[in-house]
Amino acid sequence: MSISTSTFPIPRVQRASASQRPVAIWLLVCCAMIFLMVVIGGVTRLTESGLSITEWKPVIGAVPPLSEQEWQTEFEHYQQIPEYRERNAGMTLAQYKHIFWWEYVHRLWGRLIGAVYLLPLLGFLATGRVRGKLAWRLSGIFVLGALQGALGWYMVKSGLVDRVDVSPYRLTAHLGLALLIYAATLWTALDLLRPPFSGIRGAVLRTDGRALALAAFVFLTMMAGGLVAGTDAGFVYNTFPLMDGHWIPAGYLDLAPWWLNPFANVAAIQFDHRVLGISTVLLTLLYWWRAHRNAADSTVHLVAGMALLQAALGISTLLLVVPIPLAATHQAGAVALFTLALVAAQAGRRRR
Repeated sequence: MSISTSTFPIPRVQRASASQRPVAIWLLVCCAMIFLMVVIGGVTRLTESGLSITEWKPVIGAVPPLSEQEWQTEFEHYQQIPEYRERNAGMTLAQYKHIFWWEYVHRLWGRLIGAVYLLPLLGFLATGRVRGKLAWRLSGIFVLGALQGALGWYMVKSGLVDRVDVSPYRLTAHLGLALLIYAATLWTALDLLRPPFSGIRGAVLRTDGRALALAAFVFLTMMAGGLVAGTDAGFVYNTFPLMDGHWIPAGYLDLAPWWLNPFANVAAIQFDHRVLGISTVLLTLLYWWRAHRNAADSTVHLVAGMALLQAALGISTLLLVVPIPLAATHQAGAVALFTLALVAAQAGRRRR
């Protein structure tokens, strides 16, 4: 039996106040910058550029080499690490500059995000636009951003002495923290653009739990993708749906103890990412089927469409052996799906 909404009228959602709207817009700009940062970070990994700058200079490091001597000095520093000696011996200065610029842009963009976040935040705090719990939340996000910079350097350090690349675990942690910062920033912006219902004393909003669970599952799949990137697992078993003629690769449990396999065995890492990716699509379609009839907007349709597109991008990236433009698009698609799931969780809110 259906119940008419005229019997139990639902109050309209208040629009963000004039004082909140600039804060929300600023946060959305930061979200766009973080989105792009994740993609730049992916390309930096794909081009094996992440170890090209062997020192962390948060301030003076913003200035790139300006003379031939400075370039030569940077190159000499790079020549001292295992990646150069074991992988890139004989690299020319021109080739070094190519990987240097990717890592430089990655670090510079991080600095720009910090400035674009901190300076307006200080202004909003000074003018009283941001106060109370919101001030603490936004300050906490900034602290996470600072920790992200430190984690990025911690990741790079793992590849400067005993390895020819960075630790896949630190790389995955770096990606995960970036996504958590992105989610917190986006959620706060949406909170400001969609404030609580008014007109009923004690009314609060209940988030769409199914969409939020879907966002969490997308996050988990992206973490598995981080391990794929960190271990170069995408360059093996380049067939679909079978892996070397098997549904489950023969070497899935090669490592002992068994629990190491999902984290260190490339066959298991790629298989797990496949399973999580397929499960994400199925869960998304289930969410769409259950939610689209009562959806207040088109968000649920966008989530379903993006999930299907993301699956196609992932399979294509695998079959074509990880071409950089396609792989970067696949990573961007993952963040887009994550974004839409979070938006759906907010858009599907209901009064209780």
